Amino acid sequence: MPEYPGPTNVAVRVEHLTRVYAAGGNPVTALAGIDVGFGRGTFTAVMGPSGSGKSTLLQTAAGLDRPSSGRVLIGDTDLSGLSETRLTELRRTRIGFVFQAFNLIGALTVEENIVLPLRLAAVRPDRAWLARVVERVGLTDRLRHRPAALSGGQQQRVAIARALATRPEVIFCDEPTGALDTRAAAEVLTLLRAVVDDHGLTVVMVTHDPVAASYADRVLVLADGRIVADLPQLGAAGIAEQLASLDRRVAR
Repeated sequence: MPEYPGPTNVAVRVEHLTRVYAAGGNPVTALAGIDVGFGRGTFTAVMGPSGSGKSTLLQTAAGLDRPSSGRVLIGDTDLSGLSETRLTELRRTRIGFVFQAFNLIGALTVEENIVLPLRLAAVRPDRAWLARVVERVGLTDRLRHRPAALSGGQQQRVAIARALATRPEVIFCDEPTGALDTRAAAEVLTLLRAVVDDHGLTVVMVTHDPVAASYADRVLVLADGRIVADLPQLGAAGIAEQLASLDRRVAR
């Protein structure tokens, strides 16, 4: 059975979370009252079919989107009580982001891309920490390069280093290996696993790929805006089997 975090060991918690969008004048429920916590120092994969609400869950939990009701807590900070300015400050200092599109700035070097969140937050870089991050992601000899000179896997490692630069409490990843080949994807997933194991950070990753999910400690499966399964680590084959079983049940 999955090990659920206690109230004092939670990096992120969402309570009674709903998100309703207006589409063509009709309300569409993307999240339908989700309650879940993500423990400190854990790696969670969020899966589900297209339109299940997995990306909406990530965006609301990360403070990129406001829920229609319910609340999100990062540590003991309730995001619903924050102004847009305070919310932006929190995202820059306590949350890291990694997306399928690397979102690097082509005119900046690797080093400049990595420290950009610190510059935006007007925070002086911790050079010792940045050196550890750069070494961890294997970019020590690439700091003066620009993104166009890097492979896709290297660009995603720059994005991970940028996410780590502020020493965040949690890193949210939305399909981080979706644009990578198998080898580069494995390197990125191994790096995310190491971020959890070696640095005690929390990673929440949306993915459609059972192989990617097999790097996580826990797999949440969403359907129709609700959590329909909360699985321990079963390996890629076990995760795929569980997903197929859920699909068969839904089809009935």
